[in-house]
Amino acid sequence: MKKNGTIELEGMEFHSFHGCLESERRDGNLFVVDFKANLDLSKPAETDSLDDTLDYGKIYDTVARQMQIPSDLLEHVAGRIVTEISREFPWLEDFSVRVSKRNPPVSGPATWSRVTLSHHKE
Repeated sequence: MKKNGTIELEGMEFHSFHGCLESERRDGNLFVVDFKANLDLSKPAETDSLDDTLDYGKIYDTVARQMQIPSDLLEHVAGRIVTEISREFPWLEDFSVRVSKRNPPVSGPATWSRVTLSHHKE
């Protein structure tokens, strides 16, 4: 019997230098990345082996590498993360990445700006 489930890694915090404004590139900002994968967890539920599941430590490392590369747009950051995760975990068929920027530079109060990208193999 298939045991479908999710693996999530939420609240990965980074001080990064993404944004279109000079001040964002100079001073940086707090960014939070969330990852969610939908997958068959039957085997690791039985074996209790990290070799049989998604190692979210490796997901964190992939995200951290991409967050070090400055970009103008959150869409570009999220796109790079999705591309790298799909390259490093080609068997992963259904996942999403959300990148959030704290206090985006807009003309009024806004706590977060966010972009979510999903990857679904056909």
